[in-house]
Amino acid sequence: MTARPAGPALDRTLAALADPHRRRVIDLLRERPRRAGELAEAVRLSFPAMSRHLRTLRESRLVEEDRDPFDSRVRIYRLSPQPMADLKAWLGETEALWARQLAALRAHLEKAGKSKP
Repeated sequence: MTARPAGPALDRTLAALADPHRRRVIDLLRERPRRAGELAEAVRLSFPAMSRHLRTLRESRLVEEDRDPFDSRVRIYRLSPQPMADLKAWLGETEALWARQLAALRAHLEKAGKSKP
C-alpha cells in the first residue's frame, strides 16, 4: 500500500491550518458552533480580519456557515468534519509508509552488521 498523493483539497486544508488564528478558530469550534463576532472577540481580531480568516476556512471547507434562524444577518460557524478526516487519513498513510521504510532500513543495517567479519 502506498500513500495517496496529496490533492488540492488537502493542500487547501493544510494552507488554512498554517495560520495560528485559524487554528484557534478551529479549536473554538470544536467546543460548539459560534457566531462570527464571538469568534473575533475570542481570538482578539478585528471583525474584518476575522471575516478574512473565516472566508479561508470556508473555502477550505473546514467550516460551514449557517444563518441564525431569528436574525438572518448573524452568521454561525461550525466545523465540517470531512477535511480533518481526510487529513487524518493522509497522515496515517504517510506514517505507515515511513514506518515501513524505517523498518526496511533497520533490517538492512542489521543484516549488513551481521555479515561483517
